[in-house]
Amino acid sequence: MEEKVRAHAVVSGRVQGVFFRMETKRAAGKYGVYGWVKNRSDGTVEAVFEGDQKAVDSVLQWCQNGPPFAKVKDVQTQWEDYTGEFKGFEILY
Repeated sequence: MEEKVRAHAVVSGRVQGVFFRMETKRAAGKYGVYGWVKNRSDGTVEAVFEGDQKAVDSVLQWCQNGPPFAKVKDVQTQWEDYTGEFKGFEILY
């Protein structure tokens, strides 16, 4: 059984108005990762990902590029304690 992890990420660059949240939700679903994603007022996108280490790594790797019209400058990731609190992946507003 693979270790469960939690990553808290903030993605900067041109990441709003390019379907970043919707595509992040799709990527999370593809890898079986739970958590949430939301736009922040400073123009960044913030997300929490929980799941197997390999799956969370895959979603974080996806975030390095994002959807086609995004221009990602940076993905800052903090590793936190896994909680298992999520039942799915949602877009927060």
